[in-house]
Amino acid sequence: MDLHVNESLIIPSAELTWNFSRSAGPGGQHVNTSDSKAELSWPVSASRSLSAWQRQRLLEKLGSRLISGALVVRSSEERSQWRNRQLAMEKMVRLINQALAPDAPRRKATKPTKGSQRRRLNAKSNRSMTKELRRKPTRD
Repeated sequence: MDLHVNESLIIPSAELTWNFSRSAGPGGQHVNTSDSKAELSWPVSASRSLSAWQRQRLLEKLGSRLISGALVVRSSEERSQWRNRQLAMEKMVRLINQALAPDAPRRKATKPTKGSQRRRLNAKSNRSMTKELRRKPTRD
């Protein structure tokens, strides 16, 4: 079953690797006997379904999540392995789409307004006056 990330990117199932293990999630005694935790891995650096730009972008944005060049996603929230497989695929699609999304425009630096400067200075002088009134009077 291929993983449809978006219109321009479909990851073939041959590039995806599944691992299953016992989960620590919900399920009671069922957890002790079934391998319901799903782990999906995809080798980003070796994938043939990516363009050079997409590969570079994913390696930059997901670098901290990659394990030996592969993106690994785990799911153990649900009791059934089938549902955990679905959740793992959804997580992977979400991560890839977020990484491939264009960056937000940079904030344009602006100067503080006259009003904000005046309010800041008034607040400082009020605070100074409050502290001055708390002092013990001098002997003069």
